[in-house]
Amino acid sequence: MIPEAVVPQTEAASLGTVTRTGQPRLIGALVGTNAAGYIAIAVPMNLLLVTHLSAIAGAGATSAFSLVTGIGGLVGLLANPLGGRVSDRTAARFGRRRTWILTGGLGAAILLTIMGWTTEVWQVALGWALITALVMFQLAASAALAADQVAPERRGAASGVVAFVALAGPALGFAVVSALPALPRLQWGVVGVLSAAGVVMAVLLVRDPRHRTPADEPRLGPAIILRSYWVSPRKHPAFGWAWAVRFLITAAWASNSYLAFVFTQRFAVLADKVPGMIFLLTLIGIVCVAVTAWLTGWLSDKIRRQKPFVLVGGLVLAAGLVLVAVSPGIPVVFLGTAIMSLGYGTFLATDFALCLRMLPDPESAGKDFAVLNIASTLPVAVVPFVAPVLLAAGGFPALFTCLAVLSVVGAVSVVRVPDIGQEGQPRFAAMRRDVG
Repeated sequence: MIPEAVVPQTEAASLGTVTRTGQPRLIGALVGTNAAGYIAIAVPMNLLLVTHLSAIAGAGATSAFSLVTGIGGLVGLLANPLGGRVSDRTAARFGRRRTWILTGGLGAAILLTIMGWTTEVWQVALGWALITALVMFQLAASAALAADQVAPERRGAASGVVAFVALAGPALGFAVVSALPALPRLQWGVVGVLSAAGVVMAVLLVRDPRHRTPADEPRLGPAIILRSYWVSPRKHPAFGWAWAVRFLITAAWASNSYLAFVFTQRFAVLADKVPGMIFLLTLIGIVCVAVTAWLTGWLSDKIRRQKPFVLVGGLVLAAGLVLVAVSPGIPVVFLGTAIMSLGYGTFLATDFALCLRMLPDPESAGKDFAVLNIASTLPVAVVPFVAPVLLAAGGFPALFTCLAVLSVVGAVSVVRVPDIGQEGQPRFAAMRRDVG
């Protein structure tokens, strides 16, 4: 039997208990729930929505894709902080984090199986919005679980695991979908089953004691819900800078959603060849992230530094984007995407751990980390609305070059965030551990 670790007193009040999940089981649970969430979002975003909307909308598929993913991104933007706040306040016997990992994940899995039956763009938009909302509830609870229970000295390694799963989970989905006949109902259904399996794995592994709500805690009214979407950057500037870094670099990574269109519209690749090419790109990305995420996560814990990896990751991602922007052929697109994956893996491997340090208050970890997750979901809404303008102005080179600039700005912005042990130094943004 795996022993349970003792929770520090600062965390015990939040958990309502003096024990937590043993770290190996906890890492396994984080792998399961994050894999489920990324499968549910990334496989449709990078493949199924493209092929499905191409069949439904024909020549208008690019605009329809931007509409569907833009609406989904806006819904995710609203749902993630709300899910974090609700998770913080949940007093269910099943656990405040497990409850929403299970209900959000299984709800999304059910809707994924229904998406293959949609025949109109508005139906796809509605279904995708609901799926996004449920997955955001699940991922908000998952991030809060990590904030609750991952030991500080293991956060770099945990961050590397989450970074690896970000591509390994979707790769599993791409591998299975690519091996299936090109039947939309079957493909969407299988993605739903894979997502559900990860959720079930997570809730079976993790311990999540019942949260005891303090007697003087106010009811979850409209004012408290509205505050779920805000952490004051004036009171918590380090938190604000961490948010900006994540937003800018994630916006650059959102270019991945347009790689399928690069193949079909820029290089005239036949539609039935695209799934295999996307799958190959994903495999390359997994190898790159496996090299960077595990190594930099371990190294970050070893040398007790996080900022250098975020800086280098953002700059390498930008270099890959520029290469894709000027690519004369498909092989260069593959090379540029590999470089992008190396950079994004390096960024992800330490960004998660860095953000955990920036949380102002352990009692509102779900809400606060969900506000940080807005920086991950907002680009998914913003980039699809801006992309048509950039594509009209200068095609794919303009789109990828502009996103590369955002990545550089995000990488440089990390200099304003205190590194481990630098929190009290005046040359960095101050950190305050009070509610705001």
